[in-house]
Amino acid sequence: MSKKLTSRAEDYSKWYNELVVKADLAENSAVRGCMVIKPYGYAIWEKMQAELDKMFKETGHENAYFPLFVPKSLFEAEEKNAEGFAKECAIVTHYRLQNDPDKPGKLRVDPEAKLEEELIVRPTSEAIIWNTFRGWVQSYRDLPLLINQWANVVRWEMRTRLFLRTAEFLWQEGHTAHETKKEALAEAELMNNVYATFAEKFMAMPVIQGLKTESERFAGAEETYCIESLMQDGKALQAGTSHFLGQNFAKAFDVKFANKEGKQDYVWATSWGVSTRLMGALIMTHSDDHGLVLPPSLAPNQVVIVPIYKSEDDLNAITEVANGVLSDLRGKNITVKYDNRTTRRPGAKFAQHELQGVPLRIAIGARDLANGTVEIARRDTLTKEVVTLDSLNEKIEALLIEIQESLFKKALDFRNEHISEVDTFDEFKSVLETKTGFISAHWDGTNETEEKIKTLTKATIRCIPLEGEVEAGVCVYSGKPSKRRVLFAKAY
Repeated sequence: MSKKLTSRAEDYSKWYNELVVKADLAENSAVRGCMVIKPYGYAIWEKMQAELDKMFKETGHENAYFPLFVPKSLFEAEEKNAEGFAKECAIVTHYRLQNDPDKPGKLRVDPEAKLEEELIVRPTSEAIIWNTFRGWVQSYRDLPLLINQWANVVRWEMRTRLFLRTAEFLWQEGHTAHETKKEALAEAELMNNVYATFAEKFMAMPVIQGLKTESERFAGAEETYCIESLMQDGKALQAGTSHFLGQNFAKAFDVKFANKEGKQDYVWATSWGVSTRLMGALIMTHSDDHGLVLPPSLAPNQVVIVPIYKSEDDLNAITEVANGVLSDLRGKNITVKYDNRTTRRPGAKFAQHELQGVPLRIAIGARDLANGTVEIARRDTLTKEVVTLDSLNEKIEALLIEIQESLFKKALDFRNEHISEVDTFDEFKSVLETKTGFISAHWDGTNETEEKIKTLTKATIRCIPLEGEVEAGVCVYSGKPSKRRVLFAKAY
C-alpha cells in the first residue's frame, strides 16, 4: 500500500487498475476474466445494494431468485435475445467427471454423463423468468407482476477489467409484467429514474438520461432507456439500463392473461439492471492520484479515528474519549471506526485510510486531550482543521453533507465542461482528439451513419437525451436532415 499510484495523467488505465488492487477492492482470480471482490470492495457494493433494494421495494417490487442454468431450448425461444448473447454464453454439456485412465491423478469428463439438453449459464435471466411467469399469470388480477432478483451472471468477455467488464459479475435484474403498453412504458421510465436518483444522490455521480439507438438497444427490447455518466478521462460509461420489451417475451413464452373483458391477451414487459460496474464508475468519477475518494453515502466507514500516543496511559486516555465519540456518532447513524491497531504506526494508518477513501479522519493525541480538541482531515480536499470536542458531532455531520454535495458539484462541473456542441465532422474529430467528453451533434437517424462514425472515430451514440430542445438540423457526417442532436462519446 505504500507504493505511490501511477498518476491519472500519465496512464489512466494503469492508475485505475493499481487503485482497485491497492485499495483492497478486488483482485483477479484463478479463472480468466473473473474477479475476487475483497471485503472492503464488497462492503461498498453492500451499501449500494442496500440503498437500491430499498428504492425498489418503495416502488412496489419484490425480490425472488431464479436458477443459474437455462435450458438451451428456453434460451432460444426469444430469437433476438438469443442471438444477442450467443457469442458470450458459457454452456454446460456434462454433469460428471471421472478418473482419467491415461493420466493418473487427473480427471476428465465422463462421456456417459452427457446432458440430454445443454444448459446455458445465464448471461441474463429473461428466458428462465418468462418461462416461470407463464404459470404465475392467468388474469388481469395477477398484474402487475413486479419482480427483482440479486444474482450473478456470466458473459464470456474476451477483454476484461476489474469491475468494468468481467466474465462473471454481480447485479440486480428486474423483470415485470403489465396489463397495458402504457403501464410497461411507465415502469421502464420509472426504473430509469430510480437509477438516476441513486447515481446522483448516493454516488454523487451526475448522469444523463436517454434512449439508446436501435443498434445499441438490449437484445429483444423495443426501447432501451439508459443513464450515461462521464469519467475523468473523458470517456462515457453506461451506468444502468431499463428496457421496454413490448410483448416479445410474452409471445415467445406464451404468457397470456384474461383481460377485464374476458379476452386473452399477451402481457407487456420490462427488464432493468445495474451491476458491479457501478463500482468502476464510482472509482473513476471521484478518485485522485492519492487513491480512492468515496462519497459519504456509500463509504463503509464515513469516519475513522486514529489515536496518536507514546505510552499505554496515553492510549487508555485517548480510547476513553474515542469511545465517547464513537457512541455519539453512531447514535446519529454515522459509520465510524476506531483504528487502534498496535501493528501500524499512525502515519501508515493515515496512508491506508487516504488510499481507501475514508471521507473524514479524526486524529487524537495526548496534546489534543489537554486542549479539548481533535484534528479532522477531509479526504476530498486533503485539508485539515482543529475543532473542539464540544463541537465535534455537529461539525462531522455538517462536513459529511458538505463532502457529498461538493463531490457531486465537482463531477457535474466537469461533465458540463466536457459537453461540446459541434456542427461539422472536422469539429467532431477535433473534440475527440483534444478535449474528449460528450459530443452533442446532429445525426440522420440511420444505422449506416452511426456505424460509419463508430468505425472512423471509435465514438458511439451514447444516448438520445430525454431532456433538451428538439432542434432540427443537418447530420454532422452525412449532411442529411436531422431531427435532433444526440450525444456521442468514446466509452467503456
